[in-house]
Amino acid sequence: MKNITRRTIVTFFLAAILLAGTGFFVGKLFLNGDSWVSLSANTHIYSGGVLKSGTVMDRDGEVLAASNQGNWTFNDNVTTRRALLHTVGTPRGVISTGAITKFAGKLAGYNLITGAKHLGTAGNNLYLTVDADICRTAYKALGNYKGTVGVYNYKTGEIVCLVSTPTFDPSNPPSIQEDDPNYEGVYVNRFLSSKFIPGSTFKLVTLYAALEEIPDIQNRTFHCDGSVQIGDQIITCTGVHGDLTLEQALNVSCNCAFGQIAEMIGGKKLAKYTQATGLTNNYSVNGITTRASSFNFDSKDSGDIAWAGVGQGKDLVNPCAMMVYMGAIANGGKTAVPQIISKVTLPGGLKTSIYLNKKTEPLITEEAAGIVAQYMKSNVVNNYGESRFPGLDIYGKTGTAQVDSAEVSNSWFAGFIRNENAPYAFVVYAEGGGSGVSTAAAIANTVLQSAVANAPQE
Repeated sequence: MKNITRRTIVTFFLAAILLAGTGFFVGKLFLNGDSWVSLSANTHIYSGGVLKSGTVMDRDGEVLAASNQGNWTFNDNVTTRRALLHTVGTPRGVISTGAITKFAGKLAGYNLITGAKHLGTAGNNLYLTVDADICRTAYKALGNYKGTVGVYNYKTGEIVCLVSTPTFDPSNPPSIQEDDPNYEGVYVNRFLSSKFIPGSTFKLVTLYAALEEIPDIQNRTFHCDGSVQIGDQIITCTGVHGDLTLEQALNVSCNCAFGQIAEMIGGKKLAKYTQATGLTNNYSVNGITTRASSFNFDSKDSGDIAWAGVGQGKDLVNPCAMMVYMGAIANGGKTAVPQIISKVTLPGGLKTSIYLNKKTEPLITEEAAGIVAQYMKSNVVNNYGESRFPGLDIYGKTGTAQVDSAEVSNSWFAGFIRNENAPYAFVVYAEGGGSGVSTAAAIANTVLQSAVANAPQE
């Protein structure tokens, strides 16, 4: 009798292990089936390392790339091909963030029910959220600058523009030498996978921390003589601004004022609010992981903290994360998580997947978001000039990021527009562009005019 009881216990124990293992496997299959099927060794969907089937389209159905048994063809327009290189990708997968590589299982037609049974035929239609016309405009506006432009709907999360330069024509790829300056970083998606010194755009984080941590900060004044010593550092400014309120300090982007504010806040609290804004997050854009921003607020020298607070020093910001923070300011604290897939359909048009909008945690308090937005509008009205952005209800902050190894500063502009049909947050980064107002803001205006003109009408 004792032997029977022991055997029964052992049998139940083994059955429990089997059940748990099966459940674990099914869970992993549900979560990772796409990536398992998408391995290039799977000859059901690959031929010679090239995906056999699938069509990539923009949100309006304009074909960006299509495969016929591994023979990939791209959009007829060369500007479209170059503008969307880092979004669409290449058949050989040299662009790691490209749809052809990242969404191979969806393109080939894998699903959890039928698995890989019917793969390798016509494949599926993958509709991206990007608008090809807006991306073409952004690519032209960037010109010869290496950089990126990102625009997304902070209500829905749809990325309508994602352009990274330098780029090349995937229909006629060049032979790129490792040290060729024209193609430096060409395989890297600067919007999703890079981080750069943010310059004065980071003052919007310091401003948030100041509003929360320094009593009566909006009624204080700060003095600028063109430079100020903080700790062991000399914080230099672009001019001699005299006495400034907090709003005026942001308007003229005064380093002296914001360096003093950063010193008052302190490194630990600056780190706390930087993390709260989501800048240090790795966002998942339909499974494409963004690069996290990085900072060093641990220095014992308050001068280093001052430089960090004005967006210099060791600050390195991911453009996508900065854009999401702009969306949170626009949307009162929470914003949509970016997404790049609109839908996936069978060749006949039947949807195979549903992509739901997701919200971030609060990245800024509602009250602070309102004040920061007010100050960003003040920048446009009192400093940049609304005439630079005709017809746009725009809120923004420029950045002129100084890099020790470069003769010319890098140009930033980040912000959002309020528009019922086009609630867009944006970021523009142009390496060697110099003034944020002259270069990045001009690029942003060109792109946003196109984005509003192409916005779906309700």
